[in-house]
Amino acid sequence: MRDANGSEVKERLARGKRTTGEDEREQMSREPAKRVMKAALNILASRSCSEGHLRDRLSAKGWAEAGVIEDCLKRLKELGYVNDDLFAKSYANYRVHSKPLGRARLARELAIKKVSRNTIDGALDLVFDEVPEETLIDRAIARRMRTHGRPGNRAAAKRMFDHLARLGFEYDLIVRKLSDLRKNTEHE
Repeated sequence: MRDANGSEVKERLARGKRTTGEDEREQMSREPAKRVMKAALNILASRSCSEGHLRDRLSAKGWAEAGVIEDCLKRLKELGYVNDDLFAKSYANYRVHSKPLGRARLARELAIKKVSRNTIDGALDLVFDEVPEETLIDRAIARRMRTHGRPGNRAAAKRMFDHLARLGFEYDLIVRKLSDLRKNTEHE
């Protein structure tokens, strides 16, 4: 027990004993596996990430060898905290529903997040089965036309093409949609 002034802590320090916080820090420094696991859980608590991205973030800290990090990642996969398939699907699903994006842009974003190519392809197949890319490009064109109007000349059509290409839509799909838009404009 200690009194209101913390006299027990003062007595322990005077006798050369450590406080509880110092004991925990020393124990963590002796056990790198626990330290790596704690760091990984802290990273995952703030934001979900892929296995490769988590590996890079843990390696960047520089206080653990690769074997300890791999053991930690294996344990996190067993517990279900790291699942690249689920991460890729939920990330792609979120991005498609928040902003109309094409397959190529989502594939690039997931590759940057260190997701494997097979996992990316599987996740994008699932997401684009739910929401076809043609529907997304229609939403992107409508959104662009609300702010910039219909492309009235060749330069405006080029700017819209470039915008849709940056969003990651395929060349053939963009050309087809813009030619349909031009035909509809001519008929009006």
